[in-house]
Amino acid sequence: MKFPEYDTLDAIGLAEKIRASEVSAPEVLEAAIERIDTRNPILNAVVNQLYDRARQRLTQLPKDAPFYGVPFLLKDLKIQLEGTVTTNSTRLRTSTVSTQTSVLAQRYEDAGLVVVGKTNTPEFGIMGITEPQLRGPCRNPWNTNLTPGGSSGGSAAAVASRMVPCAHGGDGGGSIRIPASACGLFGLKPTRGRVTMAPFMGEAWGGFVQEHVLTRSVRDSAALLDAVDAPTPGEPYAAPHKARPWLDEVGDNPGQLKVAFTTETLYAGQTHPDCEAAVLSAAKLLEGLGHHVVAARPPFVREELVSAYFQTIASGISYFVQSTAKEAGKKPRAADFEPATWMLHQIGMATPAPTLLKAQIAINRAAREVAHFFSDHDLVLTPTLSGPPVPIGHFELSLSERVQLTALRTLPLNVLLNTALRALGTNALAATPNTQLFNQTGQPAMSVPLHTNDAGLPIGVQLAAGFGQEATLFRLAAQLEEAQPWADRLPPMLKQTHGA
Repeated sequence: MKFPEYDTLDAIGLAEKIRASEVSAPEVLEAAIERIDTRNPILNAVVNQLYDRARQRLTQLPKDAPFYGVPFLLKDLKIQLEGTVTTNSTRLRTSTVSTQTSVLAQRYEDAGLVVVGKTNTPEFGIMGITEPQLRGPCRNPWNTNLTPGGSSGGSAAAVASRMVPCAHGGDGGGSIRIPASACGLFGLKPTRGRVTMAPFMGEAWGGFVQEHVLTRSVRDSAALLDAVDAPTPGEPYAAPHKARPWLDEVGDNPGQLKVAFTTETLYAGQTHPDCEAAVLSAAKLLEGLGHHVVAARPPFVREELVSAYFQTIASGISYFVQSTAKEAGKKPRAADFEPATWMLHQIGMATPAPTLLKAQIAINRAAREVAHFFSDHDLVLTPTLSGPPVPIGHFELSLSERVQLTALRTLPLNVLLNTALRALGTNALAATPNTQLFNQTGQPAMSVPLHTNDAGLPIGVQLAAGFGQEATLFRLAAQLEEAQPWADRLPPMLKQTHGA
């Protein structure tokens, strides 16, 4: 392939090569396009190629920008790029062209990134897998029979397969950390309010969602957050100011940290032995690095927060269903949306305002309890997922479940919630039970690819820190990356290409 070194370099490394004139930006772009054309048919990660736009935009990007010439992908969800379509993987938006660029997308381009396409995502990003009816399933480069996770599964698969060194993601319930774990990447969800969603919205899903990137290196994640994390006027939340650039934290001594750990799931289900082994191995590594590791977990009322999570998500989905239908000049109807989406829409429509307020109060109470926990502990370590990546179709609803979900209309809220938890919540939540807490409480959290199981699949561990403490996470992540490097691990589909 063109420019073989491309596959081994992170975004900062590629930018350095371009600045040193060791390779030209157009050569790097064509190398990315060749890899997308070659690898994407297997993975279905990139669902909208923007090659002509990328070639044209490359002539306009600032050459002194930190990431000038580095190929990049946007998740096909929420974020807007003028003149392109953001479908949200829903049928009614396949021809809706954006007339304005999101502030975040503009900041990516101002940083020199070249957007070459958009990536696969579930409808409205509601599942921890990436299998939309509109686009078809995205596949994991480590085993193409398995899911790459979701909802940023397309971005994760593209980065893991070396189509691009980094890609945009969003995380409302683990959607950066889940696919990072499944695909062997580094994925950080920033503190609530750190990354703007201007100008189209101030928050999504009650403040759960934060946008950032999936990367192969810690330093790329830090530098890309530096490029975009300035607030805009009118933000609904304010994250604490950083003391210095995040990139400066990478490689700095984290000091001796007090790390709580648990191998138990936070919200549902049981922990698979592979994920338990990953946590215990990480705890041992942390102790070896001089940190104080103790068995503990944040306090919260599980059932209360699970219900609050679903009610908040459902209210957000109901809004998106109605606004999407309105844009299309239609009334919302089940036939235009996937059954799980329609189910959540119905829950949202059936949720009274006092009930939603009660959910918000429960979340706020839990946020204070978790914040108090972080006054005594610097970090908490958990499995990112409860098990290895699952097969494609594992969470596909049966015909009877689909009929049941689409047929419901006027059931009481508690029945709707119980049905949702049975049909689309219990199993899916049991597979991804450890990430949602930190979306609800606003803390930053990251998945670090420290472990592989006997089948050669990546198993991530999650580390969460106190509100605004990304510096602690970046320092520790860099220490872990140096102590137990992961950059040279290649998915099987690439090993033949690289002679491994």
